[in-house]
Amino acid sequence: MILGIGADTTDIRRIEKVIERHGDRFLDRIFTETERTKAERRRNRIATYAKRFAAKEACAKALGTGMRNGVWWRDMGVVNLSTGRPTMRLTGGALKRLQAITPNGHEARIDVSITDEWPLAQAFVVISAVKDETP
Repeated sequence: MILGIGADTTDIRRIEKVIERHGDRFLDRIFTETERTKAERRRNRIATYAKRFAAKEACAKALGTGMRNGVWWRDMGVVNLSTGRPTMRLTGGALKRLQAITPNGHEARIDVSITDEWPLAQAFVVISAVKDETP
């Protein structure tokens, strides 16, 4: 069952201007260490940051809170599974919210789609509850 859906579009140029103006202060406030490491290895590092920014916004919408009620930027991090499929790793208030909306006997699954086409980055997040099959 679907627990939440979120979408966001971010202007890559806006993210570039914020990084130019605020540098590490912005990056440290918004992105996890894993996200920063991945972005800094990329040729198009600004687009990588913009996609992850959009994914965080979309995730907060899917959680039904936005960036409030204890859900903060670094509580949500884009990670890739061993297959390469992107998902979100939640901590802090975002994880608490996810646990609160996940029905008993179910496990949360977060599906993420991110893309960019200059000058935009876009993300979709679907949070589902799947029946827990562990004995």
